[in-house]
Amino acid sequence: MSGTSTTGARPGAVRPGANRWVVLFVLCVSLLLVALDATVLHVAVPAVTADLGPSGVELLWIVDAYPLVCASLLILFGTLGDRVGRRRVLLLGYAIFAAASAAATLAHTPEVLIGARALLGVGGAMIMPATLSVLRAVFPDRRERALAIGIWTAVAAVGAAVGPVLGGFLVEHFWWGSVFLINIPLLAVLLPVGRLVLPESKGGTDGPWDVLGALMAAAGVLGLVCGVKRVGAGEGPLSPLTLVPLCAGVALLVLFVRRQRHREHPLIDLRMFARRTFSTSVGCIVLAMLALVGLELIAVQYLQLVLGLSPLQTGLRLLPLTFAAMAAGVTGSVMLARLGPRRMVAWGFVLTAAAVLLLVQMGQHDRPALLTVGFVLLGWGLQTTLFGAYESMLSEAPAEQAGGAAAVGETSYQLGAGMGIALLGSVMNATYAPALASVKGVPGSAGTAAASSLGEAYAVAARLDGPAGAALRTAARHSFVHGLHVTLLVSAGLLLLGAVWALRLPKVTECPATPGAADRADGADRGDAVGKGQDAQGGGNGRDDDGAREVRHLPGARDPRETRPPEQRGAARHTPRPAPARTPRQAREPVEPSAARAATEAGTR
Repeated sequence: MSGTSTTGARPGAVRPGANRWVVLFVLCVSLLLVALDATVLHVAVPAVTADLGPSGVELLWIVDAYPLVCASLLILFGTLGDRVGRRRVLLLGYAIFAAASAAATLAHTPEVLIGARALLGVGGAMIMPATLSVLRAVFPDRRERALAIGIWTAVAAVGAAVGPVLGGFLVEHFWWGSVFLINIPLLAVLLPVGRLVLPESKGGTDGPWDVLGALMAAAGVLGLVCGVKRVGAGEGPLSPLTLVPLCAGVALLVLFVRRQRHREHPLIDLRMFARRTFSTSVGCIVLAMLALVGLELIAVQYLQLVLGLSPLQTGLRLLPLTFAAMAAGVTGSVMLARLGPRRMVAWGFVLTAAAVLLLVQMGQHDRPALLTVGFVLLGWGLQTTLFGAYESMLSEAPAEQAGGAAAVGETSYQLGAGMGIALLGSVMNATYAPALASVKGVPGSAGTAAASSLGEAYAVAARLDGPAGAALRTAARHSFVHGLHVTLLVSAGLLLLGAVWALRLPKVTECPATPGAADRADGADRGDAVGKGQDAQGGGNGRDDDGAREVRHLPGARDPRETRPPEQRGAARHTPRPAPARTPRQAREPVEPSAARAATEAGTR
């Protein structure tokens, strides 16, 4: 595999200094747009329903088309960026995202809106892994990269949390299409600015790109996420609508893994999962999202349906979580240096579990102080966990496979979120529904309808009116709060399991201690090129196989069997010393061949 090229190779490459922070700003704005669109439509669903009149299935696809398509294509576009250029894929993602936003804004039928949301998913799948892989290439020094990843994860948290607030404000003051319209002016600026300041970088370009493998991965993830979402929507696990996509997705992913193991140039080097730090980090991401995303949706229902807050008020109540996540992201690099990955991620899980257990005190009445403290601890703990996991995962992956590693991380995030909605939603339904089957004075059919959701229970109670309606409404509220408490306890258990799993991470962060790490990494990349030229002349592949032959090296070239990160390889080298200067008298005297060789060797040692 060839090293990642980020400096000096082509116009627009980032130069050492402040420019890389400008690149980080552009990447963060890009990520903010993608994260916003994942949640901004949620509060606009009633307005969309009233205007377009979609069926239940169409409404489901309007909401789910974006995350489904985005999750399924992350591996495809992440590995494509490693081959054709991450900047190129990112800029194309900008253009597609802008076109899809315009189509969604002008949609007059549910079918057009579904298609626009799917196209937004294509653009998002291009943007998300590209931002993280470009960040990996621009920040070779692990300490600086830790700070950059902290800012990146904080922006992702801000986008997801601000989406409902911004969506609620826009829907209250304009029309539902305005939630997509805001993307267009931002992308009109991002596209030329990104073309100007973003560096181009590539990973390994050996061998052909595995198109069939990429499509298998996309279809497999799509089937898996679709099946999981059907379970989360209340569909039975043995229903054909659940089993068919779920089984097809699992089968395709198994075939994808087998195909990658037998290919000489795989899309994703599965040997990364054999690295303890990488596989543990991916598992931590899945567990964090598994425990919290479904819980977040249930908490939003609690704030709106139990406490009676408006969508805008609900978003404002969640702002402490957002601010805490931002603070944890910005200070994450300092905490990582002091605590190390193991303690940082494990304590992040423990703190988040403590916040979830504190929120068990929520009841029928509003307790703003309790909610604020719980959300602050929740945001800080979650962001600490995700920061440590993402940083460890990305630093463990080889630089030339940054796109594939970023795609694996983002896919894990999406899968964890989907499974969390399904799991915690199922727990919530299992504890909420039974209490409504036999409410005194309420017909059995009405109780069955009310058992589907708290919102439906309120609608049925309004139709019944009188004492029966009041009894059903009270029973539904009590049952929902009880279900929320059980769901919180299950979530806390998953978070504590994540804390145990995080103990597999390394105790300390291995990173260069001197500020010249970036320059040394550049020297390591140049050494990679020299080593490759030597391999080509000698006919060797430089793989670390048992019983491999000894490989001769040119001065400054790296051992192809070396597996350490580039910044650590660079730190181990010594700057060549110049040959001893000769006096004028010595310059006039002839030099013996043996002396010339000795002088040359002295200069290269």
